[in-house]
Amino acid sequence: MSTNAFASFGVPGDLIEVLKQFDITEPTPIQAATLPDSLAGRDVLGRGRTGSGKTYAFLLPLVARLMSSEGRRTPKRPRALILAPTRELVAQIDASLAPLAEVTGLKTRTVFGGVGQNPQAQALKAGVDVVVACPGRLEDLIQQGLCDLSAVEITILDEADHMADLGFLPAVRRLLDKTPAGGQRMLFSATLDAGVNVLVKRFLVDPKTHEADSAQSPVAKMDHHVLHLQHDQRVPVLVDLTSAPGRTVVFTRTKHGAKALARQLNARGVPAVELHGNLGQNARTRNMDAFHSGKATTLVATDIAARGIHVDDVSLVIHADPPAEHKAYLHRSGRTARAGAAGTVITLMTDQQTKDVRALTRAAGITPTTTKVSGPGHEILTRLAPGERVLVAGGLGTSVGGDGAGSQGGGGGGGGRNRGRRSNGGGGPRNSGGGGNGAGRSGSGRSGGRSAARGGAGAKGAPKRSGGGASGAGGGSHSAASFSGRRSR
Repeated sequence: MSTNAFASFGVPGDLIEVLKQFDITEPTPIQAATLPDSLAGRDVLGRGRTGSGKTYAFLLPLVARLMSSEGRRTPKRPRALILAPTRELVAQIDASLAPLAEVTGLKTRTVFGGVGQNPQAQALKAGVDVVVACPGRLEDLIQQGLCDLSAVEITILDEADHMADLGFLPAVRRLLDKTPAGGQRMLFSATLDAGVNVLVKRFLVDPKTHEADSAQSPVAKMDHHVLHLQHDQRVPVLVDLTSAPGRTVVFTRTKHGAKALARQLNARGVPAVELHGNLGQNARTRNMDAFHSGKATTLVATDIAARGIHVDDVSLVIHADPPAEHKAYLHRSGRTARAGAAGTVITLMTDQQTKDVRALTRAAGITPTTTKVSGPGHEILTRLAPGERVLVAGGLGTSVGGDGAGSQGGGGGGGGRNRGRRSNGGGGPRNSGGGGNGAGRSGSGRSGGRSAARGGAGAKGAPKRSGGGASGAGGGSHSAASFSGRRSR
């Protein structure tokens, strides 16, 4: 497709110039499919998997509409509304929106819980053009008379199916009822479940439906593997995989499991942070900043992060606990192989999980390569995660996940795994639909051989091992009985 494709769709020149600054000249399939209709003001139902570039599929027409509108910013009455299910996704949408808003003079505001409401209320009182919000906090502000949706010209629902999973649809319906019936509405969802379909029928008028990558079809450049092992080898194998060059996201089924595993990895020399629902907003932000910047090379997360978390160059996703259903598997796996990049997905499976994992992969429409692994010495591990293993004494060197003074930034030495592709600092847009996070990124995928640089003070003198040797400090044993328990995510 021509590099002038955005212009041919009718994207304003000022917005095209912003995209060019970040080397975005080719629309993704979901963008190419939806932009002609969305820019024409039609209601749109877009179905695309995570990493498909759908964020810009709705941000570009939203900003273009406000640019051409005669409406003006007024106190408490935003002109556009974007609803998303999680705080992380709200923040990343806003980060992608920021450069577009800056060049057009628009003011934006994020609204979500877990933080004080006064800054949000003050911004709304002063007047904003776009509110990017989680449903719960926005409803609270409206009930207090601090926000009024009667002037909204365009409404976006992102990750609608995830909102359904989290039980947010009643709140979403109440919020949409407060927006003008004649406004433009766009809904983006990876799947069209019954609850989402109700929203479509009730609030979208003659919507144009576009699909790019069915949620049932795995990404072509994503390699799926199952490692069949004994329970007591899970942590040693995870240490081996996560100490290879590259960024890794490891998923557990419970919040307790994520916290325990992050501590185990740090104790064994893998700089890791956790992300789950028990963390306060300050800890979430701090941990994500550490992962974005490379201070932490492994993110241990529950399914809260399977939607909306965009980090460049995640080349390996590991299901330490297999998810409960196939949609969660696909969304977890979507943290890698984003926007055309390649990636590897590994599921750890014990004897007791064999039946469930086979049913899961069948439902997800994939045929993984299954390998029986005796421990961290198995040669498959270095094929899946090539490169020299590096352990940093103490991991990050600080407690993981607390909201107190001890932040993740100090001490333990930064990441140690700089992977040699170009840096892309700044908080600008990325065509895969996530938001930039200021610290830049150190690039490339998992290449065989040594990583180009192993930065961070803590890495000096750290134990090294090559291939698939012993799993570092603590050897092959570990104390936790399991990553998953009976607690909710």
